[in-house]
Amino acid sequence: MPRGQALCLLGAESGRSVELPQEESALRKRILIIDDEPDIVEFVDYNLRREQFETVSAADGPTALRLAREAQPDLILLDLMLPGIDGLEVCRQLKSTTETSHIPIIMLTAKGEEADIVTGLEMGADDYVPKPFSMRLLLARIRAVLRRSSPGEKPKARLTRVGDLTIDDERHEVTLGERPLRLTLTEYKLLRFLARHPGRVFTRSQILNNIQDEEVLVVDRAIDVHVAALRRKLGEASDFIETVRGVGYRFRG
Repeated sequence: MPRGQALCLLGAESGRSVELPQEESALRKRILIIDDEPDIVEFVDYNLRREQFETVSAADGPTALRLAREAQPDLILLDLMLPGIDGLEVCRQLKSTTETSHIPIIMLTAKGEEADIVTGLEMGADDYVPKPFSMRLLLARIRAVLRRSSPGEKPKARLTRVGDLTIDDERHEVTLGERPLRLTLTEYKLLRFLARHPGRVFTRSQILNNIQDEEVLVVDRAIDVHVAALRRKLGEASDFIETVRGVGYRFRG
């Protein structure tokens, strides 16, 4: 649906429409909420609208896939437990279809779905939020993912600075304050990769795929060993690298 036209978004069940003026609609981010629990949809929808987002919702897998193609949202909130087609299959289809593969996805997950979280992230989902969640946390994750996925992103700088930590990509050097850190090539690539994506959770396989090349050969579980060694060298700054239990690692930026 072209952004230059007035919008008429239909809810999956209510059939209600929301029309926005051309100028206003062009500036607002559109979010597709996919969940079969009406109370959650209503709660999220209300709070997103308060924060000046557009919303459209679907309560089952087939409707979700159709609305993702038709509405072209800026971001999708995807519950994993859906009727019709489950959330993981919805994620797989969205990420394997040219029309929708670019749309970032945040999974809404119940406790005990760690294996599904890993699978979803490896299919291309950008983040996840466990239920029950606070709206403040969800909004923070939404804004972070939208920032990362915005078009026209600046090219990666040769220097990455986070607090006292500086990664110099040109010299392949890392310093903590005034102290240089002696890192192996694998530790350097691991730290650089995570630091360039602050706040995003990566599985071990995703990290492996992004740091491994002809110079660096690592097996999946060896990532844990390299992270442990890197944390020892970071010392008091070791909490930059956060373990997300059952999933992988995240850099606290």
